[in-house]
Amino acid sequence: MNRRHFYVLVAGLSLTGLGMFLFKFLVLGFPLTPYEQADVWDLEARITFEAKDKPVKISLLVPRNSHLVTVVNENFISRGFGLITRTESGNRQAVWSMRKAGGAQSLYYHATVQKAGVKEARPLKKPPEIVPHQFEGVFLEAATTIVSDIIAQSADIEVLIGGLLSRLHKEKPDGPVLLLLGKKADPLKKLQVAVDLLGLNNTPARVAHGIRLKEQGRDVPLIHWLQVYDNGTWRDYHPTSGEPEIPADYFLWWTGPGPLLQSKGVDKLHVNLSVSLSIDSAINALVDRGQILTPQLLAFSLFSLPIHVQSTYRILLMIPMGALLLVLLRNVVGVKTFGTFTPVLIALAFRETQLLWGIVFFSIMVAFGLSVRFYLEHLKLLLVPRLASVLIAVVLLMAAFSIVSHKLGLERGLSVAIFPMVILTMTIERMSIVWEERGASEAIQQGFGSLLVAAAAYSVMSLSYLEHLLFVFPELLLILLAGTILLGRYNGYRLTELARFKVFAKDPS
Repeated sequence: MNRRHFYVLVAGLSLTGLGMFLFKFLVLGFPLTPYEQADVWDLEARITFEAKDKPVKISLLVPRNSHLVTVVNENFISRGFGLITRTESGNRQAVWSMRKAGGAQSLYYHATVQKAGVKEARPLKKPPEIVPHQFEGVFLEAATTIVSDIIAQSADIEVLIGGLLSRLHKEKPDGPVLLLLGKKADPLKKLQVAVDLLGLNNTPARVAHGIRLKEQGRDVPLIHWLQVYDNGTWRDYHPTSGEPEIPADYFLWWTGPGPLLQSKGVDKLHVNLSVSLSIDSAINALVDRGQILTPQLLAFSLFSLPIHVQSTYRILLMIPMGALLLVLLRNVVGVKTFGTFTPVLIALAFRETQLLWGIVFFSIMVAFGLSVRFYLEHLKLLLVPRLASVLIAVVLLMAAFSIVSHKLGLERGLSVAIFPMVILTMTIERMSIVWEERGASEAIQQGFGSLLVAAAAYSVMSLSYLEHLLFVFPELLLILLAGTILLGRYNGYRLTELARFKVFAKDPS
């Protein structure tokens, strides 16, 4: 392979990994640390009623996702009641039913919501239908007069809506407005009249209902505002001022003229809404939101795996980091070890035993295994039976070590079972061969080097911050791969060889 191709490959891997990492961090908002927090809210609707020993049916409108807020989790609590959810007129509805119920009853709806982080709503595929107005006779004449006056004073839709809502909210309304509203019109009535007046002008509009997330506590009041269809999307307008913007803490619950709660066969029906702020992990919140808003983004990511599989990959993704450290220590520093990846696998076992105890367990196991291996050498066994015999001896020692540790109250000794038996067996076999061919000094030196690399790899692989980075941004492994490939072309002196070859650096004169 020519030098140019080699460096193009390394640069391509590095830039690809870095580009994907920056996109997920800067654009998608994936957190860099495992401790970043996101504000989320817990919503609860508590329905109470008196059943009359008759069939009961309760319908509650429940929130749906919008471009402003996302429902990331929800639960329905209803003992003995059947439950279905359906969509009607663009609203989600939960329906509880029971063939016969009596006495005081309670139903609960609980949801966790968070800001979606999307500024604009997606355009609708087709304009919504205009709900026919209910004006007749003198009321139609009054409505026509109001609409004509507002249109004559408006240059665009925003000015029209602002003028309409201002006229409906005057302290002393004029005759046509007073006729349509009545003497004591509440805010919801005024918005419903505004929707009908806009419909008379062939402008699709509807009333939006919700709560304010900042008003935490129980018995949170409902609020209402106006939504008008314009340029392919529903636009929010402040209910009194008519400004084309609503406060950021407005949470949309449902839209349209229908009530929040409907019932059949009950008395004393009441619903209580509660809001509380909670703190959740930013990565969990992000994943929950992504599964709803951009499911294709997470369909082929680690977050689509089951939780227990994700836990496994949180460990497996650390192995390349240990392998890179091993390459550095072997090829650049010059530390001698048994095998190529044996120290990394031993470091994985140290995650359970902890470093000090792991070194003690490993040393005892290898020492015992070596004594068994040297004894088997006198029996002149073939390779495979000899390895199998050493493996059986290692397993017996592990079991005995765990029992003795437990009796002595050393519970940490039970974790010796985490050690990979096959790796221990191969380490013992390799060490015995080096002992016979190169002497005890070389064997002990490689054994010590293996422990040293395993301890260093354990120190790196146990960093929670690094584990988080590699799991959330697995594309960083491409940068590790590029670095490993670069190290693969290093053929200079190792650090441990500098003293050995320093005589060549002396001036021959």
